[in-house]
Parts: sequence; structure tokens; C-alpha cells
Amino acid sequence: MDILFISEQQARHISEADTGTLGEDGFLWLDASHAEVSADVPAWRAAIERITGVQLHELHVSDAVNLKHPSYFDSTRDYELVVFRKLALSKEMNGDAVPQAASDAEARRKIPPALSKLVTQPVTFLVLDHALVTVHGEPGRTIEQARKRLLDYQPKAGASHAGRPPASPRELMLRLLNAMVDQYLELRQPLTTQIDRWQRALLNPRRPFNDWMALLDARIELRKLDLLCEEQHDALQELRDHFVDTAHDGENSRAKDLLLVRINDVMEHVTRVLNHARRLEASIESAVQIHFSAMAHRTSEIMRTLTVLTALFMPLTLITGIFGMNFIDMPLLENHDGFWIVMGTMGVTVALALLIFRRKRFLEDRNADN
Repeated sequence: MDILFISEQQARHISEADTGTLGEDGFLWLDASHAEVSADVPAWRAAIERITGVQLHELHVSDAVNLKHPSYFDSTRDYELVVFRKLALSKEMNGDAVPQAASDAEARRKIPPALSKLVTQPVTFLVLDHALVTVHGEPGRTIEQARKRLLDYQPKAGASHAGRPPASPRELMLRLLNAMVDQYLELRQPLTTQIDRWQRALLNPRRPFNDWMALLDARIELRKLDLLCEEQHDALQELRDHFVDTAHDGENSRAKDLLLVRINDVMEHVTRVLNHARRLEASIESAVQIHFSAMAHRTSEIMRTLTVLTALFMPLTLITGIFGMNFIDMPLLENHDGFWIVMGTMGVTVALALLIFRRKRFLEDRNADN
């Protein structure tokens, strides 16, 4: 377990023995991976209780090591629990059996690369008054980058407060949540590109579209993203309501307002991802409907062409059938110019039929209409 002490001036690594000698001008960040916690859950729980003096509930400890837990919020008198599902990157999935199994299943389903990135894993936050406990997958790029920024921070006179260390465990948690949600926002462009490619393939009249299973899998993955964002939004909404309900009049109003601004920003980012997923799902549905409409229109054009050809040859078939009957005396049968008269009659009949079809707009040129 990695222990950081974060104050207004700096962040530094400390040992468990040093946690009892710290002042009141900062807070602790206790970070561990799922593998570390699962290896010895009672030892990890006992260490948290020794360092923070807060006893964790058994169900919340189980939630922290549950790799299938959805996004969730809960609170007790001593701490707040937030479970947030983040994107599991490729190097993070190698150390996690459940996401790796999900990745193998997706490979068999032939999910496109842009949609195969929608493998997630939970990150658990336990927010105490003077400590933040996090449990995440290993290695955890977001956690590593946040830790590195905190350790590299050096206060400078006259510098802005943008890069300052967080002032409370809640603020640190919201910063981490914001970075995790930003990973979902980065997926918008590759997802949109993939859907646009399928739309062009669906509407291409020269090549039939045969990748229906991949399209169905993409719709399933987008539906998962939709449900995932809804769970995240609900958890963050409950967290925000808890912030508002538990705020006291004597607290620093500016710090409270900053926390609300941060959580509203995170919720707005989740809403943007949710809306984008729904737009992409609607785009797939629209493209499929347009594809079948275009196929029906093409079939209708083929049938119209065949109908016109049949109508043109029907009188010719009638004429040839009449002159093919076995009668001894028939007009034009022994006439020297009879053959050419019949052929001329057939030509005039075809010309009249074409003229009638043109007047009735049965042979309307589609390019001219466009």
C-alpha cells in the first residue's frame, strides 16, 4: 500500500509508522491495487483502521475487491464510499483476469478496435475526514499520473493555483474522477469515425454490406456505454446531494462552492459521454433503416424495368403467336412483303408503347429528377 501525505506546500511518501506524527495541515492518501487488497483483505482492513482510526464495514470492504461492482455511492457516519468504473487500458487489463477474459470474448466477437476499448474496471474511493483510500486495478495510469504530479509539485511565488495540491480528500477524489471521465471523452472521435465508416458502407450501392455481426456488437457495446454512464451519473448525483445535505453553515463557503463546481463539472462530462453514446446508437439505427430503404428502392427500380420490358414484349408475343397458328389461308402469309409488314407493325407497336410509357412517366430518368 502506498501512503502519501498531502499538504498545501507539497506531497511526500511516508511510512505507516510516520502517520501518527503528522500535523493537522494536510491529509493522507492511502492507495492500493486490487491484487494487493485481495491477497490479504483482513491485513489491509486492519492497516486502514490503524492509520485512520475508522472501522470499515464488511460490505464496503467486499465492494472494494469486487471487480464486477457497478458505479455506486454510499455513506456512513465516518466515511463516504464511491465506486466508479473507469476504462481499463490494454496494459491494465493484463493484470486483471476479469477484463482479460472480457477482452478475449470481444476478440471472438470481432469488435472493432475503437469499441474494444470499452472494457472497464472499478475504482473504489473511501473518503474520510483526513484521508482518502483508493483501490484500483494495476498499474492504473490515472492514479500514477496524479501521484507523479503531486510529488513533482514545487510551490512558486506568484504562481497560479491551478496546479496546487488538493486541499481535502474530497477534492482529490473529484480530480481523479475528472481524469477518469476524460478518458471516455477521448473515445468520442474514434467511435464517431468507426460509425461513419459503417454508414458509408451501408449506403454504398456497389458493394453489399456483410459485416452485420460487427454492427450488432457495436450496438451492444454502445448500449453498455449508455448504461454505464447512467450508473456513473446516478452515483455522482447521490454524491452531490450528500455534499449539499451534509454541509454545515460554519464551513468555508468558498471550499464548498469549489467542490460543487468540480462535481458539477464531472457530471457534465459524464452527461456529454452519455449523450454522445445515444447519438451514435441512433446513427446506427438510422443508417440501417436508410440501408433497407435504399435496398427496397433498388428492388422497386429493378421490378419497374422488368415490368416495362414485359409490357413491351407482350404485343409482340401476341403477333408472333397469331402468325404461328396452323391455318391454310391467313392474310399476308403468302404476300412477298408480309414479313416486313409484320416487322414494321411490331416496331410501330413498340414505339407507341414507349411513347405511352414516357407520357405516363413510367420511364422517368432518375438522374434528371435529382
